[in-house]
This record gives sequence, C-alpha cells and structure tokens, in this order.
Amino acid sequence: MIAADQPVQRPAAAKLLHVDATGRIRNVPRSSLIDLLSSGDVVVANDAATLPASLRGVHAQTGAEIEVRLAARSSLASADVLRFHAIVFGAGDHRTRTEDRALPPPLEPGQRLQLGTLTAIIEQLLGHPRLIALRFDNSAAEVWAGLARHGRPIQYSHVSQALQLWDAWTSIAAQPVAYEPPSAGFVLDWQLLEEFASKGIEFATMTHAAGISSTGDPDLDRLLPFDEPYRIPAATAQAVRRASREGRRVVAIGTTVVRALEHSAMRFGAVVAGAGVANQRIGAHTRLRAVDAILSGTHEPGTSHYDLLRAFADESTLRRADRALEQGGFRTHEFGDSVLIFAPNARTGRGARSPYTSRFLRAPDVVQEPGRLSSAGRLVGCSC
Repeated sequence: MIAADQPVQRPAAAKLLHVDATGRIRNVPRSSLIDLLSSGDVVVANDAATLPASLRGVHAQTGAEIEVRLAARSSLASADVLRFHAIVFGAGDHRTRTEDRALPPPLEPGQRLQLGTLTAIIEQLLGHPRLIALRFDNSAAEVWAGLARHGRPIQYSHVSQALQLWDAWTSIAAQPVAYEPPSAGFVLDWQLLEEFASKGIEFATMTHAAGISSTGDPDLDRLLPFDEPYRIPAATAQAVRRASREGRRVVAIGTTVVRALEHSAMRFGAVVAGAGVANQRIGAHTRLRAVDAILSGTHEPGTSHYDLLRAFADESTLRRADRALEQGGFRTHEFGDSVLIFAPNARTGRGARSPYTSRFLRAPDVVQEPGRLSSAGRLVGCSC
C-alpha cells in the first residue's frame, strides 16, 4: 500500500474496499459508501476531538531535549488531566521514523520534565525505558492551557508537513479526549450525514479516548491498545438495542467504536448508556455481540487494529483483502483510504451470532460508574 502523505481528510479520489457478508470483495469509490448501507442501518461514530498530546521539553535532571506523547488516562472527566501514561522520546521530531527515534535519558521516579509552562513529575516506570506514569504539578486549568499553548498533534514521518490541530479533528469532533484522531471518521461530513437521514439511516455518536497507533518499539506495540475510557449516550445505546431487536445492522465507524460497544455488551449483555473503560483485546476469538460491520482505515498485519478486523472476517478473506489493497494502490495511515467489512451473518442481522434474551431487554439504560461521568446522549438523523 501507499502511505498517505498529505493531511487531506476527504480527497476526491479516496477509495473504499467493500467486503460483504459473503466474503465478496469490491474496490469502489469511497463516495459510494451511502449506496452500501441500507435504510434502518445504525451508523455509530466516535465524536472525540484530538488532544494536542505531543509536548516537547527538557528532562530537568540532564537538560536533554525530550518529546512526551500522552497516551492514556483513567477517565474522560475534564478535571482528570493531572495523571497520564506517556511515551517519552529523546531529541528529534516526527520527521524521523518512530522506530528510529532516540531513547530519552534514563528516567527515574521523582524526576521532573519541563514541558513549556507545564511541569510533570515521573511517578512510575511502567516496564520500558519509554513508558512512564506522570503527574502534572499544575492545576487542571493550567494543564488545559498548557496543552493548548505548547502541545501539537502526535505525528509520524509519513506526513512531512507539521500537522495543525484542525487536521486531526473530524467533522463531528466534540470533547477533546483522543490522543490520535479517530480517523475512520474523516469520511464523515455534513452532506453525508444529510444523506444518511434522507435514506433512513440512523446516525449515533459516542465518545472514546482513541489511543496511539505506534510507539516505535515492538515490545511496547504489543501492549497496544492501552485501556481506553469511553462514554455511550442513552440515545445511542437505545438505537443499538432497538436495531438489534428488529434485525437491523449496526455499523461502527472505526475500531474505537467497536471496542466501546463490544465492551459494554460484554459487561452487561447489552449496550447500555454510561461510562466504562475498554480493556479487552478484540480478534479472531471474539464473538461480536453488538456490531455487524466496521468502516476502518487500511491496516497492516501484526497491528492491534488489524487483529480487530479478524472478528469480522476470517484469515482467508483478510488475505484476499490485503491483496486487493496492494493491487488497487490503496493509501494507508490516518489520511488514507477505507475498508468496509460486514461480518458473515450481517446480511440477516445478528440472530445467528448473538441471540437476544429477556436479560438483554431488561438491561439498564444508564450505568453510572463511581468516579466517572455519564451523560444524556444525542442522536443525529434519528427517527426515534
């Protein structure tokens, strides 16, 4: 595949590889997405806005230049921004391949990292020279101001020009909680949402703290994805459950949506409203309970994103899809082309995969976890 090296979210020539429920593969223009969906489908997207999560600064003990990439925190709460897990690099910038970035100076608990106007204290080493738990020695308001002033979007070498924050925000971006963009959502614009509504397709949103895609180290990459908090609005949970009862399809825009909806369904037997932390790995062993299809970017074998696709298609189908992507000159990475994969029984709903019981129908509409936020939902283009 070809690396997408320009930060253009909706290029006119964007491609879509369509894998239907029978395993048939077609290469079509991405603009034809609306034609591959049906009236009654529920399309769910991640409305997380992307944080300027890359901070350049100095390791106070040595004076060495460093880059800190924020990578995880425990919740989506706006006040909960003092503690993060983070990846630390030595001197250099995104123009160097992540795999080739220098290690930071030796890191130890108690050391200070000066990141613009922000000061971070290393609280714990997390089993790797680059992975730490840090605490900002600032107020929550100061952290937000410091991120806005000094932070930049996390970036990789395939795009040479410096990304601006708006390059990394989808058209539906809301709360800034993602570390890298939920880039499958770049396909969305307001014209497409209007077409959804006109065709009788319900569009729903949820919020998931999309994590980083690469650390540059194979050992660390095997830990991905990190645990990621999410919040499912009441209207979205209701739309998914209603579609399931009526044999209609649920289409996830991106791997983060799959992680959140499937985590909720795994915990409660149904997708319910409220907050949670997706800590599961999804792959060939996963029995999908909530989602029938996924629209995603193109991913390379061996990555956690690619492993997730194995829940939707078997190895033979994915190998054929890989060949079609190569032969079709598809572009990869966040500004690249897309794939749309329907699970084998998606054509007739999920009944054969995950029959719904009376316990499902009695599942709570809203779950409030201690210390986490839940919210009333919004559903755009919904006839409910």
